[in-house]
Amino acid sequence: MGKDTDSKNILIIKPGAIGDLLQLTPVIRALATRYPGSRISILVGTRATATLFKCNPYVAETLVFDRRGEHGSLSSLLKLWQHMRRMKYNLVINFQRSNLKTWLLATAALPCRALIYHKTRNQSVHVVDNYLDTLTPLGIFGQNRNLELAVGDEDERFAEALFSSNKYGGELVIALNPGASHPVNHWGADRFAALADALVKGLSAKVIIIGGPEDIVLAKEISSATASRPLVLCGNTTLLQLGAVLKRCSLLISGDTGPLHLATAVGTRVVALFGAADPARTGPVGTGHRVLQAHGVACRPCRRRVCTSGIDLECMKKISTQEVLDAVREMLNPERTEIV
Repeated sequence: MGKDTDSKNILIIKPGAIGDLLQLTPVIRALATRYPGSRISILVGTRATATLFKCNPYVAETLVFDRRGEHGSLSSLLKLWQHMRRMKYNLVINFQRSNLKTWLLATAALPCRALIYHKTRNQSVHVVDNYLDTLTPLGIFGQNRNLELAVGDEDERFAEALFSSNKYGGELVIALNPGASHPVNHWGADRFAALADALVKGLSAKVIIIGGPEDIVLAKEISSATASRPLVLCGNTTLLQLGAVLKRCSLLISGDTGPLHLATAVGTRVVALFGAADPARTGPVGTGHRVLQAHGVACRPCRRRVCTSGIDLECMKKISTQEVLDAVREMLNPERTEIV
């Protein structure tokens, strides 16, 4: 193990999705704890995901490597490399080992100490633990696993104004996230519509549908199929604004996708709907959450991006609306036995 003084200027490489980056926050916190006063930078893949670290107290700089956009040319890649070279990192941790261009960028720090993430072959190991295992050569063990997202004052004001304008003060507010990056994680618009109405009727809840711009059509389809007409926020928030909104919600109901981890990172409990994805690997981190999986589906979890079952998405379709309602009821009021 190197001396503490050898690791004061640290670069983390992870041009991944929202959930991947949030699940990396325990690593960032562990490094800051191990090396007080160190300077930590992180290389991400988009300007949108870079905002996740805008208010993070441990991150000094967020670099963007947009390989399909602004860094698609050799000259722009070289410019980024030169900036990284000037930073004189003495510890680089690469969590994106399959990307050759990230290896090229990592050479900007040479000579330096480098650690490389190795995905475990045992899929039952949660990705957060897998990420933290990368730090064991530094003598970092048994760290806090909770995800972390800090939001700014302007984000808090946005959420406060939203709740105030919709008269949500003191109300039970439940968020639904129907979208997902991969179709195998979709629960279905009809189920989310039925769930929204049941939450309003049975719990007098206020329901918000969240998501990105790519989820607008799906959210409108769900809303139009309801009698309750939930508030649709898809495409109308930044990631930090969404984090501030979720902080004010009692629960989020979602499949395995970025907003699920966004909610856990701000301390909001989730009802997580898992089919093809393995909750032992990517499930919600922390206490008080509930994971729902279909019973009697032999191929679950298959960990595939495309369903190859004889019954398309059986693992998601067999999670009933009533099961979700029961989980919500138990989480909100464990002493109650039924939803009216």
